[in-house]
Amino acid sequence: MDITDSLSISVSALDAQRRRLNVIASNLANAQSTRTAEGGPYKRRDVVFQSTPGMPKFHNVFKRASMGMGEKALDGVRVLRVVEDKRPGQAVYDPKHPHADGKGFVTMPNVNVMEEMVNMMAASRSYEANVQSINATRTMWNRALEIGR
Repeated sequence: MDITDSLSISVSALDAQRRRLNVIASNLANAQSTRTAEGGPYKRRDVVFQSTPGMPKFHNVFKRASMGMGEKALDGVRVLRVVEDKRPGQAVYDPKHPHADGKGFVTMPNVNVMEEMVNMMAASRSYEANVQSINATRTMWNRALEIGR
């Protein structure tokens, strides 16, 4: 493993957590949206991560081929897809609401604001940890360069 490998892994995690934060922000922004373009209330979304080779694209094939039997290719992370949460929304009695049914009930989005806030804190902490990892890698890189002086 060299320095660019660790940078590649951290950068892939930063991108994945950034996309996760965007989805969480969308969930929070639509927590009260009872009607969407598709019809019906907003459906909570979540990201699905997948392990992906952590080596950047500029690494050549020979480097992977030359890895010894004891060495393992390192993995990064990427967002595989964004999925809708299948849980039903809560029915709230509000007969004056424009989207109320015949009985006066409005189906609210299945977004739990507290759950989204916890998810946002976890994603933010993961993002911060990867920024610290990049900074530590950069510090090691600079110190290694100073050895030759």
